[in-house]
Amino acid sequence: MRSVRIGVDTGGTFTDVVAVDEQSGEIITTKTPSTPGNPADGFMAGVRKVLSGLGLGLHDVAGIVHGTTVATNQLLEDRPVDLGFVTTEGFEFILEIARQSVPDGYGNSYFWVKPPRIVPVHRVKTVGGRLDHLGREVRPFDEAEAVAVARWFRDRGVTAIGVCFLHSYANPEHERRMLAVLEREHPDAVVSLSSDVLREYREYERSVTTLVDAAVKPTMRRYIANLSSRLGMPFSVMKSNGGVLSAAEVVHQPITTVLSGPAAGALGAALIARTAGHPSVITLDGGGTSTDVAVVVDGEPSLTTEGSIGRYPCKIPMIDIVTVGAGGGSIAWISPEGTLKVGPRSAGADPGPICYGRGGTEVTVTDAHVFLGRVPPHLLGGEIPLDVAAARAGVEALAGKLGLTPERTAAGVLEISAFNQANAIRQITVKRGLDVRDFPMVAFGGSGPLLVCRLIDILSVPAVVVPPDPGNVSAFGLLTVDVKNDYVRTHVTRELSTGAAEEIFGDLEAQAARALGREGFPAERHVYARSADLRYYGQAYEVRVPAPSGPVDEAWRAEVLDRFHQAHHRLYGYGYRDDPRHAVEWVNLRVSGIGPITRPAVPELPPAGGDPAGAAGERRVYFEEDAASPLQRDGWWTAPVYRRGDLRRGDVVTGPAVIEEYGSTLPLHPGFAAEVDAHGDLVVRRDDGRGSGRAGTSSGREGSGQVEQTAKDGAGE
Repeated sequence: MRSVRIGVDTGGTFTDVVAVDEQSGEIITTKTPSTPGNPADGFMAGVRKVLSGLGLGLHDVAGIVHGTTVATNQLLEDRPVDLGFVTTEGFEFILEIARQSVPDGYGNSYFWVKPPRIVPVHRVKTVGGRLDHLGREVRPFDEAEAVAVARWFRDRGVTAIGVCFLHSYANPEHERRMLAVLEREHPDAVVSLSSDVLREYREYERSVTTLVDAAVKPTMRRYIANLSSRLGMPFSVMKSNGGVLSAAEVVHQPITTVLSGPAAGALGAALIARTAGHPSVITLDGGGTSTDVAVVVDGEPSLTTEGSIGRYPCKIPMIDIVTVGAGGGSIAWISPEGTLKVGPRSAGADPGPICYGRGGTEVTVTDAHVFLGRVPPHLLGGEIPLDVAAARAGVEALAGKLGLTPERTAAGVLEISAFNQANAIRQITVKRGLDVRDFPMVAFGGSGPLLVCRLIDILSVPAVVVPPDPGNVSAFGLLTVDVKNDYVRTHVTRELSTGAAEEIFGDLEAQAARALGREGFPAERHVYARSADLRYYGQAYEVRVPAPSGPVDEAWRAEVLDRFHQAHHRLYGYGYRDDPRHAVEWVNLRVSGIGPITRPAVPELPPAGGDPAGAAGERRVYFEEDAASPLQRDGWWTAPVYRRGDLRRGDVVTGPAVIEEYGSTLPLHPGFAAEVDAHGDLVVRRDDGRGSGRAGTSSGREGSGQVEQTAKDGAGE
């Protein structure tokens, strides 16, 4: 009996689906249009489509993992209107005070307007009672005030409430009592406690993170309940920290899903890159609305707790991802100064680009690609026809306003989009102290491969890897992810007691064990990853380092301190390892509870035999003008078009050419070459003019590309 595991990633334009046959290891992919009005419709359509292609039904599904943007979209698009906040008496203005951090530096502070609060001041209520920083009670919890606050919210219909009391990270007792009062007096309320969401100090960030969790809880619960009833089976949801959690559990901590889809893409790309021999890479996930970039070092995406969703800081652990509004649907527009701009506004899936024929009237990045011939006149292998004439008319109208030729206008749209993507990559590399030239790039997503040749030129990355079915890498990544929960406890001290550390780690690991048990993992399969946040005394922010497992003794403490000194020096160029004037301060102790899964294998292609694949056709494509080349006129080349499925291991395609597949397209500019490696990845590099040292012939046709076979099968890189 066949059984499959399915990954479903809901994007702004398409819902991507990957199924893995558990017996044969076969990987099947498909896509279906997203349904922004009700994402569950697109989810179910995608699941039915992939199962129909396999001749299977829902009863043949062993498991489903879902990457969702429901929580993210609510934060980016809607201001929560019925959110309430309960905090300690005397701290009612904590959201207004916030942090003294001004975007773009203090030079622009005169023009900076503080963003609106997540909760208006009249919906903030306080309750008497006070704990000190060690969790000791200074003033008792005021039960009468708590009852009055709960009734106030109930009478005004405020049903989503965040609770954050001062120093509750050290002792959650007062928050637990507030929850009991709310459950008794206002049973319809959805409540988030800061001691459950983020048991870590810094009350502003803890408050906002808790309120974000409360804000998305009702929406996520409705969405998960809808999907569960329609599926009729359990499923899991991708989390921002690079793990998954059952849908039944994730409704209690929905904030952990805010970067669900992009996190899956980074993990899927990391596995593909590692299999291809690249343990450290930049990942670029190009979608319809935005592009997400991340860095993978030694096989693991970088994590952060300093992220934000829109204007809301969220200190939950998440993969360090930078997002820029540079997707296929990004709109080209003219600034008041008369210059061409692209994004961040997007046409989305509805109405979409002009070429979709759904009422779009503004030129997008996709329209520019269509006009220049870099993508075919259809999407998804012909399932979605594109209106080339409408795209041309839109580009010509925009060109008339700019006083440029249509070709220059469309090429300019793509150039600006490429530089927007390049700037996002610099944020995740150069601003983190990394040299972008040291990292190959993995480009995926429906629009990810479209600009890779320009990104190689702009950034000087050594190569770009385009995986098979690049539009489905995020959905594939969902099937590579372990179950993972994170736990943290603040413990600020310059003299860490090994006994206290052992007790805290024991408590955190016990919490992790209970969660993994609920997920169905037996104790012998539990994995616990420890880490610690440290700083030099007097610093405001910490450096996180991994901590060894095993007994917490003096040798353990010395090892963690050594790792901190090394990490600080690597990040900032200096450290105080041997300077007794600068003591090290311990701040947070952390545990990640991991339930490992069996990951699908990335298949290897057999050695190729016979002649290299030929082009399936040709079309006129605009790349760039080259006065020295007789093979093009005014930037238009007659370029061969290859079907990716026809290419074999070791084949090399040299530009100008276009390589097409079901969910994406790779335009190969003149001067570039793409080689098929042992796993079917296209590895794009600057062509050295020698055919990568391999014999091959060109057809001699105007502007033709050429396909060469490596002299030795499997030579790869």
